[in-house]
Amino acid sequence: MKRPRRPRASGRTATWLLAGFAAGYWLGRRFRQELETVQASRQIVNHVSEAIISADQSNTIVMANPAAAALFGTSVEQMVGSPLGRYIESPNADVDEPVDYFRPGSGRAGRRATDYTVMGLRGDGERFPIEGSISRTNGNAPFYTVVMRDVSDRRRVQEKLTRSHDQLRQLSAALQTIREEERTHIARELHDDLGQLLASLRMDLTLLQHADGTPSESLRLMRGMEDNLLTAITSLRRIATNLRPRALDEGGLYFALQGLRDDFIERYAIPTTLLADEAELRLDDTASTAIFRIVQEALTNIARHAQATRVMMNLFRLNSDLLITIRDDGRGIRPEDMEKAESLGLIGMRERVWAMKGEISIGADEPHGTRIDIVLPLHDHLV
Repeated sequence: MKRPRRPRASGRTATWLLAGFAAGYWLGRRFRQELETVQASRQIVNHVSEAIISADQSNTIVMANPAAAALFGTSVEQMVGSPLGRYIESPNADVDEPVDYFRPGSGRAGRRATDYTVMGLRGDGERFPIEGSISRTNGNAPFYTVVMRDVSDRRRVQEKLTRSHDQLRQLSAALQTIREEERTHIARELHDDLGQLLASLRMDLTLLQHADGTPSESLRLMRGMEDNLLTAITSLRRIATNLRPRALDEGGLYFALQGLRDDFIERYAIPTTLLADEAELRLDDTASTAIFRIVQEALTNIARHAQATRVMMNLFRLNSDLLITIRDDGRGIRPEDMEKAESLGLIGMRERVWAMKGEISIGADEPHGTRIDIVLPLHDHLV
């Protein structure tokens, strides 16, 4: 009896078997390569110095490196699976995904365009500032990677610099006040004491000139003495006015600015227009003095540097703010001129404006010349 013959495997079946073995080998090799890549990437992430965490779209941390655990004073095991809000303070209650923790409203850090400063929460609840950037990886399930660094030291340095800057501003304001008080005192001493003495001498000299029997030679000498006395009185008044104009105390800011304009025209022959309303310039002594000195310094700079042929000053009130515009048609001012260490006049103007919590802008005017725009809040200085 003959045995039945076994059917031979067809060539097509063998081909499929070979293809299956090849595909399995390729997939296994590809899986091993991807696994090695993931392990290598994880190893790199674990050894970098910056804190890195990844969170899914539901704000759950899915990965954290040891640097992140050290930053927040906890362990990697405790971080993984925790909500992102446990370690990064939410800027508001409306948080849908991790990117909402790093919105522009949370504060730009300034280091890179994608960096934002937020508040971190350590394992013991301590708040501290961190600088972080977030990026999204798209895929079947998108997740977000956050790179962070502790900026507590930088924040402390910035706070110290801010305090130091504020103290310098306060010192500058105090020095300006002391200087103005000294000017006022000296101006009054010159006017009340020396001025009255010179006026008395002139009166006595006038009486001598009208006395009977005075020789002609003596009269000639007396007229010369009177001329010298008039020159001394004029110089004294000019010096006292430069120190502290009496119009500022007796008439107010408007009349003091008028006198300043007239004196500027007389000394430098530069046509100057003053547009202002007396009723809008009824301010207390602090504001009146500061504004007068600002305008005075601006005119001094124009006389020294601008080579101008015309000046216009405009002061007007808008609600509770005073807007000051000073323009000339001179050679203009360059940005580097405003940064020179010897530009003490511009520095003094800025300090006076900032002391009143105002704003100042100095720049080239169109078509040529220089324009100074100042905004001063006056709600505490009205009388």
